[in-house]
Amino acid sequence: MEYRQLGRSGLRVSTITLGTMGFGGTGWASAVGQIDVEGARKQINLARDAGVNLIDTADVYSSGASEEIVGQALGSDREDVLIATKVRMPMGDGPNDAGLSRHHIIRAAEASLRRLGTDYIDLYQVHEWDGQTPLEETLSALDSLVQSGKVRYIGASNYAAWHLIKALWTSDRNGLQRFVSQQIYYSLQAREAENELVPVSIDQGLGILVWSPIAGGLLSGKYRRGVDAPAGSRHLSDWSEPPVHDEDKLYNTIETLVEIGSARGVSAAQVALAYTIGKAAVTSVIVGARTEDQLADNLASAELDLSVEEVAQLDAVSAQPLQYPYWHQANTSSDRLSPADLSLLGPHLG
Repeated sequence: MEYRQLGRSGLRVSTITLGTMGFGGTGWASAVGQIDVEGARKQINLARDAGVNLIDTADVYSSGASEEIVGQALGSDREDVLIATKVRMPMGDGPNDAGLSRHHIIRAAEASLRRLGTDYIDLYQVHEWDGQTPLEETLSALDSLVQSGKVRYIGASNYAAWHLIKALWTSDRNGLQRFVSQQIYYSLQAREAENELVPVSIDQGLGILVWSPIAGGLLSGKYRRGVDAPAGSRHLSDWSEPPVHDEDKLYNTIETLVEIGSARGVSAAQVALAYTIGKAAVTSVIVGARTEDQLADNLASAELDLSVEEVAQLDAVSAQPLQYPYWHQANTSSDRLSPADLSLLGPHLG
């Protein structure tokens, strides 16, 4: 297992993170798993044996049950792993039970600490943007948690690039803790993160944690053109996270994954994960699984090195057209590009 620096922080994180949305499996989270404490303990041990040192959860997963199960499954081993959790989503019906106000952040952090059975959170992430709470209030609350020792690092999730820049500017201007990472959706199924989110990460020194790197299972190889999906699987038109906008392109991408995987003797899922692990600014990909066999297969991707030719093949089949102003910059400004610019424009330059 490789360990990478998380942004500009001194923290080193395994290239695979264990995701726990399926721990507890109540409410909407039941669609991704219904894993109890014993099942969670087995998954955590399997992941740790493979070298994983980060576990990602959120207070909203199964209304807190995921955090409780993580805490119980880890027990006395808590000090040996890093725990990331999140705040922002509704945790009750009250007017202040959601968002990124100081009130909700402090209250939610205390509740997460109790559920996790720990006195500190390694990485505390804001789960979504809150456009109604001043960033000064949000970042000041997060800063106070770091100063108190209850949180060690802070990160963002599902922010737009302008949200990130505004937040980083606010932190710098006010001497507050800065986000060290962002958690985003990024996969071969949809590479729009390369337009802004990857370049801003390179430019501002943010680590990237990737959620759903197999596109919720779409890139696993079980969805094939002209082949019936396994019983109980959703039709592509039913997907909202991630939404499927171009079925032909998706199927072409899946066929390429299957072809490369077959030649290597590995699963399409492993190829998809290895591809994303290798992308610029990506620190770690978050994998969750219903079964230990699925998890073991996903963990094996950490040891899979794709060739330059295989990466180019996957880049080509999943490529998206340059949007404005990038096609104009590629045509007229290629003489003065930064590493952040080249992360997007490089493949399009002659």
